[in-house]
Amino acid sequence: MADIKEQLKLLPENPGIYKFLDRNNQIIYVGKAKNLKKRVSSYFSSKTGQSGRIRHLVRQIDRIDFTIVESESEALLLENSLIKKIQPKYNVRLKDGKTYPFLAIRNEPFPRLFTTRILADDGSEYYGPFVSGLNKNYLLDLLKKNFFIRTCNYHLSKENIESRKFKVCLSYHINLCKGPCEGHQSMDEYMQNIEQVRKILKGKTAAVIDFLREKMKTAAKNLEFEKAEEYKNILNAIENYQAKSTVVNPKIRNADVYSVYSNEKLAIVNFLGISNGAVIHTDTLEYHKKLEEKDEDILSLAIQEFRERHLRNSKLIIVPLKPSYKDEKLKYEVPKTGDKKHLLELSHKNAVYYYRELENKKLIQQNKSQRTMSLLLQVQRDMQLKNVPRLIECFDNSNIQGAYPVAAMSVFKEGKPFKQGYRHFNIKTVEGPDDFASMEEVIARRYRRVLEEQLPLPDLIVIDGGKGQLNSAVKVLKELNLFEKVDIIGIAKKLEEIYKPGDSLPLGISKKSATNQLIQRIRNEAHRFGITHHRTRRIKGSLTTELDNIKGIGKESIRQLLTRFRSVVNIEKADFEEIAEIIGKHRAKIIREYFDAERNL
Repeated sequence: MADIKEQLKLLPENPGIYKFLDRNNQIIYVGKAKNLKKRVSSYFSSKTGQSGRIRHLVRQIDRIDFTIVESESEALLLENSLIKKIQPKYNVRLKDGKTYPFLAIRNEPFPRLFTTRILADDGSEYYGPFVSGLNKNYLLDLLKKNFFIRTCNYHLSKENIESRKFKVCLSYHINLCKGPCEGHQSMDEYMQNIEQVRKILKGKTAAVIDFLREKMKTAAKNLEFEKAEEYKNILNAIENYQAKSTVVNPKIRNADVYSVYSNEKLAIVNFLGISNGAVIHTDTLEYHKKLEEKDEDILSLAIQEFRERHLRNSKLIIVPLKPSYKDEKLKYEVPKTGDKKHLLELSHKNAVYYYRELENKKLIQQNKSQRTMSLLLQVQRDMQLKNVPRLIECFDNSNIQGAYPVAAMSVFKEGKPFKQGYRHFNIKTVEGPDDFASMEEVIARRYRRVLEEQLPLPDLIVIDGGKGQLNSAVKVLKELNLFEKVDIIGIAKKLEEIYKPGDSLPLGISKKSATNQLIQRIRNEAHRFGITHHRTRRIKGSLTTELDNIKGIGKESIRQLLTRFRSVVNIEKADFEEIAEIIGKHRAKIIREYFDAERNL
């Protein structure tokens, strides 16, 4: 602490950010301050009523780093970027791994409109992000269809169009594009449409509607009724889109609305973006508290995050309480009545709903865990097991008349398939169809490895088979001194009866019971997994040709010949020179002699 006190004396009274590091030189907290000296010193003052979490943080501080900036605004920006990059142990954590899509107008002749998640520095214009994929797709479809935005990848330079390098596509013939690629639409006309698209993407639908109404009237006046009808259809589409937005008081032209709903561990911040009297952006973030941060601090972080994410430049910020940091360029308002209060309540309802949804998800997860534990306890009681069967391993043999013998192991953890633990076994020491010997080999190989690598033993082993297979497995477990440590059962294939070692009769468990259904499910997984592997081996084994019978011709030569000639029949018809060109004269001679001899038989 003596070293810390010396560091505190050296701190400046400027705005900036500070970092607390532990003995391992790891950054454990990042903060901002108007006055670095006062803010950092407050952590080490015995007069402050600090919570247990802050005292725990202070005990771990070994060193203090700081960076001076020009203003508190720069401090907030730097703090926000550092927290997102470093994710220090004691900072508020932003839980947000999503990358939301944007709509982009590409920087090119006759610009295209497309969806992207990457903001490239190529001069293109980006609008969004869109939290709702449905809203984004609806808007993209509306703009492309009604403003005839091209979808082709042609480079429509003036030279390419004049040289008639491209042909119109289907979109032109079904009236979704005006055909700029063949000069049917001028650049000026196309860019007028792009300008209207820009306004709609910025939420300025009123200006677009006025523009289209004027165009419709002009067309009707000039007796161009088809054009007037076209403008009318576009108007209807835009008005329908506008109706899908939450409409508020038109006097509230552009504003950002924020609300906070929090408890001791969690804060939910909701955001509504208002443009031209309509809600055009909605988003919610979830912050996990580390040091009992106040709502004012959370709100400061959220405002900065949302404005960066949604590229907002509104000057009016409607909030339930003043944030701890206030940007001098913005106007903060805490409304008590009226439409602004209504907007705040709407945002608050969204935050509360989001919180309840989180709680419901946790409750559902807890209920699932409780149901799983109840099932496993029932299995333990029904089968009189030593332990709750949290980890179950099941074995199944598979072969056809002793050919390609394999075995499979399925694994269930907490009542669910644990597919990373599934294993295949190719039977190595058994010849012919001997299920008992195959089971001995597989159990021995599996549990010798478990002991050698000190892997966790299962709570229950399930053998797919009757008493014979079960006794084979028990024999191996006794040799490995595991029989007293692990429970083992067998499930007979025909009657679905469950046997325990040494019992002449099956357990009296109902076929419809949850216990029996779980064991059958585990057995079916092992069977499915084993059959798949067996089929793969069988197919590989059957992929032989007449060429495999020719001595002196290896697999690589066969592969090269089949790649070139496609079939054995074509190889037989090929002359010596054609074959020699691929695999050499010596092997070509062997193949030709083989087929010539076959022909003379």
